[in-house]
Amino acid sequence: MRDFKRLQNDPPHGCTAAPFTNDIMKWEAYIFGPDDTIWEGATFKLTMQFSEDYPNHAPKVLFVSKVFHPNIYSDGRICIDILDTKWTSIYDVSSILTSLQSLLTDPNPDSPANAEAAKLYRSDRDAYNRRVQECVENSLADFAEVDEQE
Repeated sequence: MRDFKRLQNDPPHGCTAAPFTNDIMKWEAYIFGPDDTIWEGATFKLTMQFSEDYPNHAPKVLFVSKVFHPNIYSDGRICIDILDTKWTSIYDVSSILTSLQSLLTDPNPDSPANAEAAKLYRSDRDAYNRRVQECVENSLADFAEVDEQE
């Protein structure tokens, strides 16, 4: 609840999150592609599953939206150290989401979760950018579908 109150009082730019109505331990989050980047205009849906050990242990965070990125697995899992070996209890939902938003534009191709994306990022940035643009366009279509269903 502390994180939820903090999010409401001081929301991070380009991110939002809230618990599911019936489960305070499971949250739905959205990250918007940063302005003036190849990710601009994207809307990515994520889920965050907290354990009773939070904030001593990181939540499980997954992209629900498909994302073509060197550090995001095809099943939505994320390869980022703050959700693994570098987790500390000072992190909160805001810091996780802003870190993930930053990861979009600053990937680590040396620790790839998606080998194809990492290879294109290193060797053919134009092809990588085209795939990201497809991803951005698909995120908008996915978001429109979700919006219509609600």
